[in-house]
Amino acid sequence: MSYLIAIDNGSQSTKVSIVDEVGRVHASAQRPLRPYEHPRPGQVVHPDDDVWDSISEACTEAMQRFTGAPGEIAGVGLCTIRFCRALLKADGTLAEPLLSWMDDRLGQRQWDDEVIRYVTTSSGYVTFRLTGERRDTAGNYEGMWPIDHETWRWPDSSPSYADTGMRREELFELVDPGALLGTVTAEASEATGLPAGLPVYATSNDKAVEALGSGLGDELLVSLGTYIAAMTTGDQHTIDPEGRFWSNFGSVPGKYLYESNGIRRGMWTVSWYRQLVDSDLGELEAGAANVEPGCGGLMTVLDWLAPGDHPYRRGALLGFDGTQGRHHVYRSILEGIALTMNRHSAAMAQALGREFPELIVSGGGSRSDLMMQIFADVFGRPVRRTRMSDAAGLGAAICAAVGSGVHPDWDSAVKAMVTTADVFTPSDVESYEQIARDHARITEYTDPLFASMHL
Repeated sequence: MSYLIAIDNGSQSTKVSIVDEVGRVHASAQRPLRPYEHPRPGQVVHPDDDVWDSISEACTEAMQRFTGAPGEIAGVGLCTIRFCRALLKADGTLAEPLLSWMDDRLGQRQWDDEVIRYVTTSSGYVTFRLTGERRDTAGNYEGMWPIDHETWRWPDSSPSYADTGMRREELFELVDPGALLGTVTAEASEATGLPAGLPVYATSNDKAVEALGSGLGDELLVSLGTYIAAMTTGDQHTIDPEGRFWSNFGSVPGKYLYESNGIRRGMWTVSWYRQLVDSDLGELEAGAANVEPGCGGLMTVLDWLAPGDHPYRRGALLGFDGTQGRHHVYRSILEGIALTMNRHSAAMAQALGREFPELIVSGGGSRSDLMMQIFADVFGRPVRRTRMSDAAGLGAAICAAVGSGVHPDWDSAVKAMVTTADVFTPSDVESYEQIARDHARITEYTDPLFASMHL
């Protein structure tokens, strides 16, 4: 029996799982991340060394819970939050807290050359902490980085260096998903409980790794995470001039992930509401399941964090008449997620000229039977979820399985390790057809209001 360690560092928590070669979890642990800090307007950072601390603690606990033989662990797959930026001193330590994907400075060069020696991603920083190697996965470099999207490497010379304000000597070496990043150092072993000398393998950006762990091929996947997006895969980097989707690196070398527009604080909004009303999730789910579709006319606009192309937008709950309660509000938030993503998915499908008869839903929200049934009814097609709730963690394990040779190739690894758990079929499509038309028009009326408020 061979085991693989999956490190899945997300925006809200770090999860570490130890799985076998068929994807069964034998030990796991999770650590929440601390709330973001905002040192100045437009700046959003992970406080202190929070990302590394959460990984260190979760690894330590998972290893303590693991009852197998450490010598049977074949490797670690490392997946971290995408779009973050780490500014490092010459010794590889953080010069300042890790910049979040929401930080305005990601598109600017704002660092002191006398202090900053290296600029990398969250995965590059954690790789250095684990292995001592200045190496990183190429798949985590979408955004403001001078990377060649065709070769997945730094160009020899390019205007993009000047455009991003970076120099080649500041950047880490790039490797493909499944390639060796390095081996766990003695110091990292002491901090994490991982065996010293254990190989650490590259994955990709967190959405691509989640897609891999969901078994995504030509289907459509909706990822219900802090950021919610619809995704499918392709063989080339493609730009849609109308902005209905964008291309990211995939989690298999040479493959690309096409992503729709999304919801920037998707499942975060669900967590926010639960905390606001101080309710048990099971009780909210049970109560909302008894609410009729449409929630008595209540509709939710999910712009708790405004999209970049409409920065004035805000979240909104519309249609109260005194008959609705907290279960109506909760279901309305879930319906708002499904209705919004159905529109974004349809726009991407049209741009790609593709049809998607089946839908995969992943992420923490996929554990909700109510959410899954709402998606089936809104999308009007079967919706399936996989056995392992942490699809990004399973994707990280698949990368380690291929890199270590536990499985000979990507297709074999996915076939062996990804298992469908449930399929939800549509049961009330007609009720949502008019609701969807009305929901799509809300921003026609709220946009002028929010734009005039200058919030």
